[in-house]
Amino acid sequence: AGELPDPKLLLGLQNLPVEGQERWRLDAEPMTMRMLGVMQEVPNRAKRSARVELARAGIDSAAAQEQVERLQVQRQTAQAWIVAQALEQRLQLFQEFYAENRLLERAVQARLAGGRGPSADSLAPRQEALALAEREDELQQQRSQARAVLRRWVGAAADESLRGPLPDWPVDEARYRHALPQHPELQAFVPQTREAEARVKLAEADKRPDWSWELAYQQRDRAFGDMLSLQLSIDLPVFAGSRQNPRIAAQRAELLALEAEREALLREHALQLAMELAEHRRLQRAVERSHEQLLPLAEQRVRLSLADYQAGRGELGELIAARRERVEAQLRHLDFLEQRALVAARLHFAYANQQERDQ
Repeated sequence: AGELPDPKLLLGLQNLPVEGQERWRLDAEPMTMRMLGVMQEVPNRAKRSARVELARAGIDSAAAQEQVERLQVQRQTAQAWIVAQALEQRLQLFQEFYAENRLLERAVQARLAGGRGPSADSLAPRQEALALAEREDELQQQRSQARAVLRRWVGAAADESLRGPLPDWPVDEARYRHALPQHPELQAFVPQTREAEARVKLAEADKRPDWSWELAYQQRDRAFGDMLSLQLSIDLPVFAGSRQNPRIAAQRAELLALEAEREALLREHALQLAMELAEHRRLQRAVERSHEQLLPLAEQRVRLSLADYQAGRGELGELIAARRERVEAQLRHLDFLEQRALVAARLHFAYANQQERDQ
């Protein structure tokens, strides 16, 4: 960017007569010359320095954008994996649900064989199995869709079996707030600002004159002798008020707009960070409440309803309802785990340091 422009080759014919008896003759007029020369333009030093700064800032800006894209791909891949693995975990639960359903069916048949309970109770386990199958079909559809999304990011590896628990990245709120200005999208403004500043300097450099030199060899008839010419030309930026100054003002306005855009994006990310942290706190409480209270209570209700049914003190409908609520509680617990992992992934890839992201 700081190199001189390519030189220019000059070819010409000078002082060729176009009137009289000697017109269009190359050997009739002593001043007629065939010219061969070279011309070099020399932009002023400030302009070349500004071009170097602009090029360097452009390289850094491209690297920053590459980093933003890389982190977006990592975040999208992580989220796609989390969604796919959460669906696998939900589907694994249905094997337990079907096994318990078969046990329930045998218990109902045994009770009916003993002459207890209405005959219609024999249909309830089958109806429960059909409801489970319908719910499983919905999850299978979601599983296919989730694998398709994952395949976009990891290719054929998306068809492999998924193993391991959902990731649980630690969320350090104070650290994330401190790292907010280091968000990759905000860091991309650093080289962009340098680019805008270099453009201002480049526009200001137009007020300084450029110059050029020209060296030419001029061949004449042998009787007259050849000639050598050297010529210098200098720009005269004498109309800065209507030419250079408006361009300088425009570039400075672009710089101010870029700074305002960065400030707006900083506030937007601050808002998003606050909302993500609040959502993570809610989901963390939901996971703890589900694990410590909701799941045990749902399991206890099933056991009590089953005991009452076997003792003849409860209805089968109550037992089926308790089992349905336990299924929903288990699936809801996985929903909480999935949503917490998704929020933690977004925070991790936005605010964790580079070393942790690479790990």
